[in-house]
Amino acid sequence: MIGAQKLQPFLLEKYPAPHEIRTDKALYEYVMAIKNRAMQQSPPLSKVLFDAKIKMRNQALGVHKFISRVQGGNLKAKNEIRIASTFRSAPEPLLRMIVVHELAHLKEKDHNKAFYKLCEHILPAYHQLEFDMRLYLTHLDLSGPLYKKE
Repeated sequence: MIGAQKLQPFLLEKYPAPHEIRTDKALYEYVMAIKNRAMQQSPPLSKVLFDAKIKMRNQALGVHKFISRVQGGNLKAKNEIRIASTFRSAPEPLLRMIVVHELAHLKEKDHNKAFYKLCEHILPAYHQLEFDMRLYLTHLDLSGPLYKKE
């Protein structure tokens, strides 16, 4: 596909437009809608945002954080999800794949069979979207943004 210059046309045909989620507030609402539909019994999220500090070189598309702090005599726990800013202009299905991946870490910390089974339960096309994500990232590396307004 790369040598024949068919990667961009393939991606644009499959994903003709980027998602419309531009703010951290909109991202939080998007993530919470998926969480509330698929993982009602999981721990609450205190923060969801696009993070410019996530470096794609480390193969991190998003990050989940569990933060424990002692406040007075109480232990406070917070869960956060941060999505690499690179994905502000990604196709919505690929953003959803990243969100599902990070949400699955609320229940399964490791990338094991149970983790991927949970991802597939929440998003049946998970593995195909993960593959398409690799194609999308390859395109970004080789040719830059997929969409004109990125």
